[in-house]
Amino acid sequence: MSPIPRRSLLKAAAVAGAAAQFSWALGSRDATAAPSTESAGDAPVTLDWLEDGGLGAAPGSTVGVPWPKGVHHDDQTFALTDADGRAVPVQSWPLAHWPDGSLKWTAHAVGSGTGKLTLTAGTPAAPQKKITVDRRGGTIDVSTGVITAKIAKSGATLVRSVTRGSTEIARNGRLVLLRQPEYEDGDQTTVRTERFDGTIDEVTVEQTGPVRAVVRVDGTHRKGRRDLLPFSLRLYFYAGADSFRMVHTVTYDGQQEPGKASGDFVRGIGVRFTVPLRDESYDRHIRIGGEGTGLLSEAVKGITGLRRDPGAAVQAAQFAGEKLPDPATWDQRVTTRLQYIPEWGDYTLSQLSADGFALRKRTKKGYGWIGAGGGRRASGFGYVGGVTGGLSFGLRDFWEKHPAQLDIRDAHTDEAEVTLWLWSPEAQPMDLRFYHDGMGQDTFPEQLEGLNITYEDYEPGFGTPYGIARTSELLFWANESTPSAEKLAEQVEAVRVLPQLAAPPEQLISAGVFGKGLFAEPDRSTPAKAKIEDHLDFLFTYYKDQVEMRRWYGFWDYGDIMHTYDTVRHQWRYDVGGYAWDNSELSPDLWLWYAYLRSGRADIFRFAEAMTRHTGEVDVYHLGKWAGLGTRHGVQHFADSAKQQRIANTTYRRYYYFLTADERVGDLMHANVDSDETFLVLDPIRKIRTEPYTPDRHALSIGFGTDWSGLVSAWLTEWERRGPKWEKAKARVLSTMETIAAQPNGFVQGTGLYDLDTGRFAIAEEPVVGVSHLSAVFGLNELCAELIDLVDMPAFEEAYYDYCRYFNATKAEQAARYGSNFGSLILFQGHSRLDAYAAVRTGDEKLARRAWEKFYDSDGYKESAPWRTEKVTGPTTLVAGSEATWVSTNDTALYGLAAIENLALLGDRMP
Repeated sequence: MSPIPRRSLLKAAAVAGAAAQFSWALGSRDATAAPSTESAGDAPVTLDWLEDGGLGAAPGSTVGVPWPKGVHHDDQTFALTDADGRAVPVQSWPLAHWPDGSLKWTAHAVGSGTGKLTLTAGTPAAPQKKITVDRRGGTIDVSTGVITAKIAKSGATLVRSVTRGSTEIARNGRLVLLRQPEYEDGDQTTVRTERFDGTIDEVTVEQTGPVRAVVRVDGTHRKGRRDLLPFSLRLYFYAGADSFRMVHTVTYDGQQEPGKASGDFVRGIGVRFTVPLRDESYDRHIRIGGEGTGLLSEAVKGITGLRRDPGAAVQAAQFAGEKLPDPATWDQRVTTRLQYIPEWGDYTLSQLSADGFALRKRTKKGYGWIGAGGGRRASGFGYVGGVTGGLSFGLRDFWEKHPAQLDIRDAHTDEAEVTLWLWSPEAQPMDLRFYHDGMGQDTFPEQLEGLNITYEDYEPGFGTPYGIARTSELLFWANESTPSAEKLAEQVEAVRVLPQLAAPPEQLISAGVFGKGLFAEPDRSTPAKAKIEDHLDFLFTYYKDQVEMRRWYGFWDYGDIMHTYDTVRHQWRYDVGGYAWDNSELSPDLWLWYAYLRSGRADIFRFAEAMTRHTGEVDVYHLGKWAGLGTRHGVQHFADSAKQQRIANTTYRRYYYFLTADERVGDLMHANVDSDETFLVLDPIRKIRTEPYTPDRHALSIGFGTDWSGLVSAWLTEWERRGPKWEKAKARVLSTMETIAAQPNGFVQGTGLYDLDTGRFAIAEEPVVGVSHLSAVFGLNELCAELIDLVDMPAFEEAYYDYCRYFNATKAEQAARYGSNFGSLILFQGHSRLDAYAAVRTGDEKLARRAWEKFYDSDGYKESAPWRTEKVTGPTTLVAGSEATWVSTNDTALYGLAAIENLALLGDRMP
């Protein structure tokens, strides 16, 4: 990124006063919506489940469906039918609009259905049991027609009760947080903890049916006058369901200082319910999930395996969770001695790593625990109740996001207590202190020297976790009796893999979303195409296998991948500065989502889903002075001092949001609308500037690549979603497009001075060549393809096509066009997709040929690469597995995107 000349700064300051009179709500006169050309596209859409089994025991599913421009409008209703033509109740709403006002994305919620479903324009069927939401009293009462949840409006109890018919299944749903104020190493420490209780600040009803209701609860964990870890959770209810889903987010706002033992060390994060018990203890049942659909199946008072036999039918009934006959009908040698059979009231399953769980139980508090089994990876599922009703519960990604734990307490009394621990209190406390002491890197020159050896951009005080977040998903069932083993297995499967409806690739492609023409279905019709498809499959499979082999799991880590491999140690560089966690560097998120969009593969979707949940929460700040910025790749997800838009980039969230209508991801995208304000707080290139620069509200230095692509993605998304700030966002999109195009060198200018009040870049007086190899590799090509399809602005189109033409051009060609060449560049293979895009848009055959030349024979992966893994075992590695020493995540992301886009754009013009 080129430094800004002093005269440009002076010019921007001079025009700031005049520019400030423009309202952000005013767009450019010359920037208008691109005309709608599609008139077809309203054919029925076949929706299918990502995995086999349909909805199963899950409460419901919501899917996003795209439409071509001009096909449907806001007044359009939709109907859904199953494979036999039967109407399936559906609730639909807009997710995004095209600039002409027509529907771009719609969301559709279902609470029933198996097999393929067909979506058409039409009148939706009403569910037999409609969702109702009553806000008139002191609680918000949501009824699915089967269960009713009373959600509190204030206080420390979030869910007052969950009833099924007249039977109360659960009550006092609440959040708990354990804080450990001291964390000392050594063997003579004293461990003290404090409990904070989740307290409601605000409750919002977001949807009221008839198929789906959503209630959002925001608050913080509180103890006395101290608040810690704000939370935001949503409760999802579907018509006719006996269950509900919770999406739970916590944001870390504690203090932990490197080198100090005192601080806000989280010892446990939990969701807790009380479960009333009405049945005799021999008719109360415990179910705890083990591996797969395996279960520990026991009664609080077991009558199997005794010295005296109550009868085979009685024993079988208890194991099946059925009501036992009157004890008077049993063998009286058992009946008269029932009081001497222990009642087991407490159970704990703890998963402290990805490789082992332990299960134990005891009769009650104050008495010894006994082992009840163990295994490798637990499902995160449990049940407590009896023949007159009980609560099933589950935590998604239980072992993947270890340390996790399930507790059942006091099942021998009238009230059991269930806690799902998102962070197990039996694990070490959550230690988020920065990992080294700075090693004398106190000045910018010293920090740049550190960057040159470990690739870590260190700065004192910047490696803070303050403001990072994590989202978890939980499921709860209010059962009318203890479920059968088959029903429990269905519930376990819903916890492990939440059923998801999906639109097919052909609909995603024909609708022209996410960059028209940038992806097409896999095609193996020629040897050359088949070979690239094989390479794409190889790379995805390799990373999926590396997650398992290298154990890239854990509460804060799951979903991310590593950056670079250490060929000497046969290990990814997990402990070497900027070579460790990837944090979206060069857009592996985009590679995965485009791989899914074209294929519809469930395994790719789940991998991309986990990455989106991680990168959007953990790698980005949501509170504090850096809210709206993300952190560059490093040993800890928050360690690097480069806090930048390119990591917080809304582009990486758009895919998951529009495919699933996930409200939490929607929150993250909306929060970025005003991220241009962050440039007042922090200059992203402060360490390498050669000219004096002080952030000025009317003259902020913002790059047209990594900076602007992050900003414009948030604005575009807010505009499409018609969010609360959509008019401002639209104006920002149009005004920045216009003023980038108006620069003397367009995108090649590299950087401009941005006015926060007008949303415009000052037009530089002199042309500057400011091209970076990073400018276009954080979603710029994909965003520009969308913008060019949406907005009719020829000057912007030409400015972007020119950038595409000359990045991969020779230095002589660059100098002939711009007066000087672009300097020493890299990442030519990844930029071949820019050649391909411009070639198709302009009809330039030379660019089309160069796209494949740069793809096959520049940098990155070549056909001559091994395209295979080698086995590695002990004593070379910690865990036996495989390695591909030639693979790096930068090259993988760039090859993946270039391959996908080049095949779609120029697959018919391969050499």
